[in-house]
Amino acid sequence: MKLEEAKQQFIDTWGALGTEWGINKSVAQVHALLLASSNPLSTDEIMEKLVISRGNANMSIRQLVDYGVVYKKHIAGDRKEYFIAEKEVLKWAMKIAIMRKQKELDPVMDILKQISASTEKETSDDGKEFHKTVKDIQVLTDQLETIANKLFNTNRGDLLIKLLKLMM
Repeated sequence: MKLEEAKQQFIDTWGALGTEWGINKSVAQVHALLLASSNPLSTDEIMEKLVISRGNANMSIRQLVDYGVVYKKHIAGDRKEYFIAEKEVLKWAMKIAIMRKQKELDPVMDILKQISASTEKETSDDGKEFHKTVKDIQVLTDQLETIANKLFNTNRGDLLIKLLKLMM
């Protein structure tokens, strides 16, 4: 397989995986394209290589910049904006994990607390059983949050990355 074919397969696969993980296909493909590129790319180049609209490209880039996995890169003498992906896998994986925790785990925890509080005084067998189920899920999510917070703590994030590198 030639390099360009391998890169295209990577982009296609990353896009498909992204949709499985709940990420827009174009966002995942732009990320993959920038990961596979050794040079910064402009919005026009991204549009051309992925055959996507300017709006789609801009929205995808903005989302990746917000996640902290893609950076703007200024090229002297050029007025266009260029973009480059964070190449250190553990850094961008950690940033994505933190973002996913905030978007997915934190809201669930808030809802579980509300449900648990509102069903705490249930007296029926069904109500007691439901409250226990919700409470058990709440205990698990609290434990997951504790682990995540310890892993993602900004003071320990770099330490975790160094530790994982030593293990690899």
